[in-house]
Amino acid sequence: MKQPGLGDHLYIGGFDASGDIGAVGRVGGGPATLDVTAINKYAMERIGGLRDGGIDYTAFFNPGAGGAHAKLAALPTTDVLMTYVRGATLGGPVACCIAKQLNHDASRGDDGAFTFAGATQGNGYGLEWCTGLTPGKRTDTTATNGVGVDFGTGSTLFGLQAYLHVFALTGTSVTVKLQQSSDNGGADAWTDVVGGAFTAAVGVTSQRIETARGQTVERYLRAVTTGTFTNAVFAVSVNRNEVGTTF
Repeated sequence: MKQPGLGDHLYIGGFDASGDIGAVGRVGGGPATLDVTAINKYAMERIGGLRDGGIDYTAFFNPGAGGAHAKLAALPTTDVLMTYVRGATLGGPVACCIAKQLNHDASRGDDGAFTFAGATQGNGYGLEWCTGLTPGKRTDTTATNGVGVDFGTGSTLFGLQAYLHVFALTGTSVTVKLQQSSDNGGADAWTDVVGGAFTAAVGVTSQRIETARGQTVERYLRAVTTGTFTNAVFAVSVNRNEVGTTF
């Protein structure tokens, strides 16, 4: 169903393309369905196949410095982290997908409008709907403990995946890590999530991490920064697994 995207963001490998995006045409994914009807059955049966996904977009032509066209027209052959932020609020829905950028096709309308359509294809992990630990982008000027986000009642037992974009950095490096608590730091003090630290960033970058599959993750999570910097602009999102998940 088509919905307005006012206030939404689209990040591509540490680049905020939002200002040049007119529409996000597809945010989808999940396991493929395989027909495996047995000879002793009288109706169709299906099981889940490979996880997949992708995020497609329509971009305005903006050839200027910092515009999306120069970034997207490069068509890198390496994987990129595509992130669609719905509403850009703390704890809001965020879709993340490690993907290949397939195209950047131009189209000129009779009225002179010049746009580019792009499609991406998930590679390795499929698309994940996550929860934002930052309200879209967050700017830290010193080491900072972020605000806790409530992921629902109780702990889960199946680990998590997390995604990071660093858009700008002034200084030597910034390390972004996840911390957890069962009660938002009340009686249960915040502690580091084991395996929940991203590699220290020394510039614009994007990363994906995952913890151990059988790891307990508590109800509240927050994003914490450390390092030597005076300005770090970044975004973090997390998928806390409710069931056993492997990739």
